[in-house]
Amino acid sequence: MYLMSIGAGILVGVIYALINVRSPAPPVIALLGLLGMLIGEQMVPIAKRVISGEPVSLCWFSNTCVPKITGIEAPPPRKDDNNPPGV
Repeated sequence: MYLMSIGAGILVGVIYALINVRSPAPPVIALLGLLGMLIGEQMVPIAKRVISGEPVSLCWFSNTCVPKITGIEAPPPRKDDNNPPGV
């Protein structure tokens, strides 16, 4: 795990050098990079779902991925809703 973290850091350093950004990056670039990391993390569950043949619906994305990207919990299901979240 530590070696993967160092490898990711080296990769980011190389990318920063290629686009001529000094490290540490200016706040806007750093925040956009963090947002990209959060979005990128959600590509794995989406890919797993597509590979397994399950649909990637807006409801599933809203309840599963968006809370992890934004840090805001998904609203609880309504009592009259017969479908569980993500279906």
